[in-house]
Amino acid sequence: MQTDLPPFDPKDFLKTVPHKPGVYRMLSKDGKILYVGKAKDLKNRLSSYFRGTPTHSRIFAMVKQICNVEIAITNTEAEALLLESNLIKQHSPRYNILLKDGKGYPYIHVTAGEFPRIEFYRGSRKQPGQYFGPYPSVGAVRQTMHLMKKLFKARQCEDSYFANRSRPCLEYQIKRCSGPCVGLIEKQDYDQSIRHAVQFLQGRTQEAIDELVQKMGNAADTLNFEKAAEYRDLIESLRHISQQQYVSGSNGNVDVVAICVGSGLACVQVFTVRNGNNLGNRNFFPKLPDEEVSTPDILGSFLAQYYLNHDVPGEILVSETPDEPEVLADMLTLKQGRKVVIRHPQRGERSKWVELAQRNAEQALQMQVLSRAGVQQRMFALQEALSLDGLPARMECFDISHTMGEATVASCVVFDLNGPVKAEYRRYNIEGIQPGDDYAAMYQALTRRFRRAIEQEGKRPDILFIDGGKGQVTQALDVLHELQVLGVNVIGVAKGEGRKPGLETLIIEQGTGRLALPEHSAALHLIQQIRDEAHRFAITGHRARRQKARTQSPLEQIEGLGAKRRQVLLQQFGGLKAIERASVEELAKVPSVSQALARKIYDFFNGDES
Repeated sequence: MQTDLPPFDPKDFLKTVPHKPGVYRMLSKDGKILYVGKAKDLKNRLSSYFRGTPTHSRIFAMVKQICNVEIAITNTEAEALLLESNLIKQHSPRYNILLKDGKGYPYIHVTAGEFPRIEFYRGSRKQPGQYFGPYPSVGAVRQTMHLMKKLFKARQCEDSYFANRSRPCLEYQIKRCSGPCVGLIEKQDYDQSIRHAVQFLQGRTQEAIDELVQKMGNAADTLNFEKAAEYRDLIESLRHISQQQYVSGSNGNVDVVAICVGSGLACVQVFTVRNGNNLGNRNFFPKLPDEEVSTPDILGSFLAQYYLNHDVPGEILVSETPDEPEVLADMLTLKQGRKVVIRHPQRGERSKWVELAQRNAEQALQMQVLSRAGVQQRMFALQEALSLDGLPARMECFDISHTMGEATVASCVVFDLNGPVKAEYRRYNIEGIQPGDDYAAMYQALTRRFRRAIEQEGKRPDILFIDGGKGQVTQALDVLHELQVLGVNVIGVAKGEGRKPGLETLIIEQGTGRLALPEHSAALHLIQQIRDEAHRFAITGHRARRQKARTQSPLEQIEGLGAKRRQVLLQQFGGLKAIERASVEELAKVPSVSQALARKIYDFFNGDES
């Protein structure tokens, strides 16, 4: 029988902690990791958490939840930082700064073999060949590969496709491949093309140009002017591309990292420079703890986690010095196996790169803040317009869609404080009502939705929007009253004259009051967005259901009439129209169709079906 663990006593625990570098994990009552940290001296660092009352509110809240602390001793502080980053990545503790980066950067891979292939690649680089990158985006790789097809005409097709060609493909016809699959280029010439492509990817464009200039001269000397013209065009293209892509003054591989913090968010911008070529940039928005943390701390945590899954260049330029830069540089050196330098340039060409990355980070953060602020502004405006006690945490909107009563579908869309929650959208196929009866359709859809919520103890909305007037609102109120669902505000969105946006009237106060918001009202804009989304979702479902019904034979709806009998009927009568016009006696003459089944078929098409 397992006994409960004794209460956590910080004093007894600290007696066992050594004065050595390592990593500590703070655990909650249920065994979850609250925080992972590293320390040059574990005893000193951990003692600081339990000495007096923490001044930082985030630390104070965390310490109150600690029920156990586990430690792991390392040889150096750099090793501790590497282990800390791995544990944060693995466990995503609540009180750590978290980087969410689902995929690694893509590469360009030049395969090994007799006729190497140039391919897009993402994953562990274990296959033989040469790898170039990483590139910040798939688009950057695609653009580079498209350019290389035009310049070097190296194959990019799969090996299985290459091995089974008996004639050149379309890529050869449009001069994007030299046709090595069918022997239209000598191996020596193809190897030269691959060598030039590799020089281009390595940033050694000038070497490729010098070699091509010499070949152009040799071709002209031997009066092979067509070949010389090909070399001339290739040289011109390479010079033009080199001028576009070259980053002046760059040597080796460099990453430029800038950070901008504001409005409770952080944006980190990473520019990737490889062999003098600016390969582009990416934005990252690390998940921050609930309480305030310093910018150097965020940047240091980002760099430690980011480079766990990415190649570390020899030089990292930063917009400001991260927390413990020397330890971070040692950790990256240890991870990469060569010297890594972290610099905060103040002047010169490299400072201009950092300024560019900083401007990009500020712009990206501003766009992120505005997108969130827009939703929040509309929510506050809605709260004020409807005189609500607080912001609605969940809003639902129902709409009905059909064509002349055919294939009626009701939709339910869900919005919360961050906007639409598409995973919780629902559609209801309406059955058993008089075609075109929107009130009955709304009643059925709402009954199904809230009965299920009661049976399964599901979520309930703070506001229930109904796309319709007083009659539809009455149906909603009746359903809520019958099912004893309390605390839901029902609001109808009645269309204005000519169904023109901005002229909507809100049906409020249990269907007895009306409210017309100004056309420029942020609250009205939010309601219109929710209503339009419900309308779109309903129409999409209705059209799909209607199309399915129209591609389905009416004979399939007759009970007892299987696929073989339907086929025999259609063959005997030559089509559905003839079956619809046939009498009971004519139908009964068809093999395998009994008198009772013939009567059922006749009644189905002649409106006598009960």
